[in-house]
Amino acid sequence: MTTIENPAMPAVHECTVSGCSYNHDGCHAFAITVRGENGAADCGTFIPLNTKGGLDKALAQVGACSRTDCVHNASLECTAKSIRVGQGEGDHVANCLTYQRN
Repeated sequence: MTTIENPAMPAVHECTVSGCSYNHDGCHAFAITVRGENGAADCGTFIPLNTKGGLDKALAQVGACSRTDCVHNASLECTAKSIRVGQGEGDHVANCLTYQRN
């Protein structure tokens, strides 16, 4: 099976959120959405279920970012080379750890 990847979209280099359905030895969502408010850059694709989801051979990428105050955001697209996702505050929150406020 071929790994699906779009070189124009930044890769999710790492995800350490073990409680996400898409994370099993890395993020297996085709693309994630970064969103949030009040200084948080939440992974909008985070789903806290026991059932694992996503594609078997996918290198997750950032499909959209609504954090317009991030230095990596240009016209709602992420311009970082890659991002890291990690546990946010609370059990059901995953954050973009690459987020940097302008």
